[in-house]
Amino acid sequence: MAQLIEKQSGEPAPERVTVLVRKYDGTEHRRWQANIIERRESLIVLEGVFEGEVEHHLMGRITSGTRSVEYYWLDRYYNVFRLTEQSGKFRSFYCNISTPAELEDSVLTYVDLDIDVLVEPDFSYRVIDLDDFEVNVVKQGYPEEIQKRAHEALSELISMIERRQFPFEL
Repeated sequence: MAQLIEKQSGEPAPERVTVLVRKYDGTEHRRWQANIIERRESLIVLEGVFEGEVEHHLMGRITSGTRSVEYYWLDRYYNVFRLTEQSGKFRSFYCNISTPAELEDSVLTYVDLDIDVLVEPDFSYRVIDLDDFEVNVVKQGYPEEIQKRAHEALSELISMIERRQFPFEL
């Protein structure tokens, strides 16, 4: 059941948040605006729209108007983006291995732990940036616990994709 904030007029008004992504050393990696469209237990679901074109090294051109439904958990070491083209056609899922999200004062933050999973419309998937993770284990000094959690999160995500468990449903 979605939990939305009500306007005085009684119409639902989504809460606007800033998503702030950091690297393990604390440096800012990315930021964007999105709306909270659902909250339940440890799950926060956001919706954002690409305002300009983005050229991605694996996904190609992401056009302006592409919709992103973003699934963040306060207790899981990953997040999932479901990308839909402006026409309504499903484009892909993009998953980040990360620290659990934190939401405070309309800012949702997490630490990007490098490993990503790209899921195509046919549910084939690629694990990417494992080499970046291994470099940053040394360069940024990821503790053993973070390394363990990242690998467990990757295994859990792959299992969810293969079983088409929430949010990997079409």
